[in-house]
Amino acid sequence: MRVFVTGATGFIGTPLVKDLLDNGHEVLGMARTDDGAARLAAAGAAVRRGSLADLDSLRKGAAQADGVIHLAYLHGMGHMPFGTRLGILLGGSPRGITGRFAAAGAGADRKAIDTFGSVLAATGGPLVVAFPTMTLASGSLVTEREAPDPTSPGAARIGSETATLALVSQGVRASIVRIPPTVHGDGDKAMVPRLITAARKKNMAGYVDQGCNRWPAAHKQDVARLFRLALEDGAAGSRYHAVAEDGVPMRSIADVISKRLNVPARSLANEEAAGHFGWLAAFVARDNHVSSELTRKELGWRPTGPDLLTDLDRPEYFTVR
Repeated sequence: MRVFVTGATGFIGTPLVKDLLDNGHEVLGMARTDDGAARLAAAGAAVRRGSLADLDSLRKGAAQADGVIHLAYLHGMGHMPFGTRLGILLGGSPRGITGRFAAAGAGADRKAIDTFGSVLAATGGPLVVAFPTMTLASGSLVTEREAPDPTSPGAARIGSETATLALVSQGVRASIVRIPPTVHGDGDKAMVPRLITAARKKNMAGYVDQGCNRWPAAHKQDVARLFRLALEDGAAGSRYHAVAEDGVPMRSIADVISKRLNVPARSLANEEAAGHFGWLAAFVARDNHVSSELTRKELGWRPTGPDLLTDLDRPEYFTVR
């Protein structure tokens, strides 16, 4: 199969491209930069220059492929066109800037999904879209069958899942892979490194209340493999969970950070969390307990990578770059 991959040079995209190629697929990877294009070519993939803001490039990429895996997302202003950034910054009070960036990223994502769907509807090809588990309900074990929670801290992205699954009625073999906040491994620059940065800056490793709330986790190689399996064998309209560990207590994560940085681990009240974690506070306080039992049964996915705490307890995570 020839596969168009957005986010092909990213943290999950890089091992995904290799996994696809190793399993007999051809890859057309999207690259925004010359460096990204060079890395894709060196890996053996074909290159399509473009970005999520360039819908024509996305349309052409999908038209050149048998299926699409959509990993890319506009997480911050750095990847947004200048006009979009300026409009957001001038669009209201400073307190609303974070929310407006989140809305802009979610809107761009839905446009990309609709663009892929308009192409794949003609062929019935597969579309696999990344989606965060942090949009799910809190406080109990959540399965693949459950819809996102509109009160979750990731609620701005719910429209992406809705748009993806709606494409099934148009003949697209569309599915969702929900990824945990802690996809870990070498090169991680996401949630856990931000916790480390906060601990280094505040001279303590914080957790909220008793730290009993949980985050699911998986190694990047395992997550990449699940995207391939969903592309190959995923059923239309399915949700899959890229979760190797259903919930790692936040206190345990803080304890490893505490040991490695030689700083105390400390409980924070909810009202203190924002001062320590910034915008990440709502996520750090969230209980995100997520099952992958149905995913494993349906696709035969068996995670083999190291667990989060073992992976985190390495010098590589604490090297200042």
